[in-house]
Amino acid sequence: MNPATVHVPVLVEEVLSGLLGQAPHEPRSAPRVFVDGTLGGGGHARRLASILQPADTLLTFDRDPSVVDRLRPMLESELGVLATEFPMGWSLHSPNHCRWILAPHSYCTIPEVLTSLGIAAVDGILLDLGLSSDQLNESDRGFSFRTDGPLDLRFDPTTGISAADFLRIKSEKEIADTIYQYGEERFSRRIARAIVERRLSDPIVSSKQLADLIHRVVPGRVHGRVDSATRTFQALRIAVNRELEHVEHAMKHLPGCLAIGGRLVVISFHSLEDRIVKHAMREHSDLRVITKKPITASAQELDTNPRSRSAKLRIAERVAP
Repeated sequence: MNPATVHVPVLVEEVLSGLLGQAPHEPRSAPRVFVDGTLGGGGHARRLASILQPADTLLTFDRDPSVVDRLRPMLESELGVLATEFPMGWSLHSPNHCRWILAPHSYCTIPEVLTSLGIAAVDGILLDLGLSSDQLNESDRGFSFRTDGPLDLRFDPTTGISAADFLRIKSEKEIADTIYQYGEERFSRRIARAIVERRLSDPIVSSKQLADLIHRVVPGRVHGRVDSATRTFQALRIAVNRELEHVEHAMKHLPGCLAIGGRLVVISFHSLEDRIVKHAMREHSDLRVITKKPITASAQELDTNPRSRSAKLRIAERVAP
């Protein structure tokens, strides 16, 4: 177990096959460049790096600055080299490993970072759009309502507004629409009304306060296997991080970063994200869809990693114009 993370990546071998083709472990002669746009716990990136050659390059991005701060010391120790800082992040390279670049930026900046590094095109790009277990364990940002903490929910706490501020300044209708649209919560208006009524005297500032309010106004604390607070927390996280806008931007611009034959591999966990990815892959003139239907976790993976239950993996390949 990597001590820097508790996150377990999903669909790892399927991702490798998607990025590298049907023979992912076969050595290649020409240097290659791959991008992991959502580093998270580093599981997919570490597995990919383990089979790349010293002449290859792996660029890893994450808009959450704590991700790079957490993983950089671990990689320095494993590779036996100190990271070299450059304007867009850090670079690590040892004689027996591929060059590994850590960029604390959103995957939307991939085109700009590639340009700054003089890289014209890459052989594969991975986006894993899920929330990592490491983030859920960080109580100081409120991603999990099972432990109390400030209701922030931002991946990058230096940009945008927190979820607490969102609930403090938005109208009842805006709050309800957000919870309904992004969380598919049928009690969205009841929850929004309770939030607005409470903020007149005691605005919500912590994850426990919000979860307790939801548990009080929504009938039945658990619906099936899902806690009644889950959908609202998900909706607020999507809203304050503008996650769907990031996905739309990426699906429009990242295909142009691929070399001919390069692969775009995307794992989504939310129906709205998956819909954006599916339609973008079908409609982009430079892409050929490899997966007619999304790849999902095997029964074995579901047993060992229940988080993989909602994962959907789609793959497309860059074609000549």
